[in-house]
Amino acid sequence: MNQIGIHALVWAGGWSEDDARTAISSTKAAGYDFIEVPLLEPSSVDTAMTRALLDEHDLNAGCSLGLSFHTDISSSDPEVVRRGERLLTDAVSVTRDIGATYLGGVIHSAMGKYLEPASERGLRNCVASLRRVSGAARSAGVTLGLEAVNRYESNVVNTAAQALALIDDTGADNIVVHLDTYHMNIEEGDLAGPVLECGERLGYVHVGECNRGYLGSGSIDFSKLFRALIYTGYEGPIAFESFSSAVISEAFCSSLGVWRNLWEDGEHLARHAHAFIEEQLTAAGRSAWARGSPP
Repeated sequence: MNQIGIHALVWAGGWSEDDARTAISSTKAAGYDFIEVPLLEPSSVDTAMTRALLDEHDLNAGCSLGLSFHTDISSSDPEVVRRGERLLTDAVSVTRDIGATYLGGVIHSAMGKYLEPASERGLRNCVASLRRVSGAARSAGVTLGLEAVNRYESNVVNTAAQALALIDDTGADNIVVHLDTYHMNIEEGDLAGPVLECGERLGYVHVGECNRGYLGSGSIDFSKLFRALIYTGYEGPIAFESFSSAVISEAFCSSLGVWRNLWEDGEHLARHAHAFIEEQLTAAGRSAWARGSPP
């Protein structure tokens, strides 16, 4: 059984105690198994408070973040790389301290638009940093996930194939591929191929619509994704992700290009998404793929 989760930014734009309580209690009430906590500033997260709330509501958690150009481990500037590596190491500690075992996202480069390809030096820096951070993560019992994002949010990992190659370069056994349908819809040929390509190395899945709104309201063929997940025997977490300027901060709206409100009612959106994912899993489980027919 896949655990179904939701990104905390559906509920609240920050992580104060009030924000955390709202996000965690709402996630539990909507029927989810876990919440994805964004570590935009790991040092600002009250780990004891967060863990207490998670325990109170009997809810699991995962963590995610996106590096900035100030903390880009794929930079050719050694000081920028050092800052990024420190940030990732701190995020690993926060992940461990709240009782979570997964830290993913755009942890391989800055989450933003580059104006040129990644340099060879920058790629070497990225590999070396991820290798060291994976060592700290292993000691903390944390798995790292490399999220493949679109060309406007990274120049290092845009596809599943690139994520797999980067993981191979690190030689780390606790780094997995993190796929996201919003980005796959832009960069991949279809939604099934990357899942089949990753196989057992797929460790985390973000489900989001092409416009980041209600699932099923856009052009993404989710049935292909879920049939591929069933066919490969994927048992990992599936997290719903959606952003609206009705909730997230102005700064985050700018970094993600969220220029309009795609929804106002986070609770209705969340309950709809949970039902949608369950329906897709059930339908995929009844398909020919589930019976072993080739895709």
